[in-house]
Amino acid sequence: MNKKSKPADKGLSFKINDEVRAPELRVLDPTGKNLGVLKLAEAQRKAGEMGLDLVLVTEKATPPVAKIVSFDKFRYQKEKELKKQRQQKVLDWKRIQISPREAEHDLSFKLKRLEGFLGIGHKIEIQMTLRGREKGMKEFAKGKLTEFLGKISIPFKITSEIHPGGRGLTVQIEPSK
Repeated sequence: MNKKSKPADKGLSFKINDEVRAPELRVLDPTGKNLGVLKLAEAQRKAGEMGLDLVLVTEKATPPVAKIVSFDKFRYQKEKELKKQRQQKVLDWKRIQISPREAEHDLSFKLKRLEGFLGIGHKIEIQMTLRGREKGMKEFAKGKLTEFLGKISIPFKITSEIHPGGRGLTVQIEPSK
């Protein structure tokens, strides 16, 4: 059994000209000016007179919205918008966990990771976890966290000051622009 591969669907499917089935449409001209609510036949006639296509833009609106435009140009614009949207990065919060008793080498390794994230533009939450008796030594832990922040070589700004949260202390930073 030979399976045929489906063509790549770019998420763009529009009803044009005869595929439009709504009895009434809110019609926009090529410049975006509202021509009002027209019957389907009248909208198709106007599109034909202009030598352009009637493209259904929003089907779920009442009445549905259609635009009189060259379909090839319209599809090209939509593909460009979709491509641009896909290229935009969604920068999430990155979390770095440290401990007040952590070895110097481990801290330097986490510092390099943190600086890499800052360089890209991520926002970072640094969490110092405290266990057992360490929970009673919050000032010592706060000093260690401040010392760690002082070692960061990339310019940053603190968005949320050092505060107790969860199992220890938390601070949020982001790259300064």
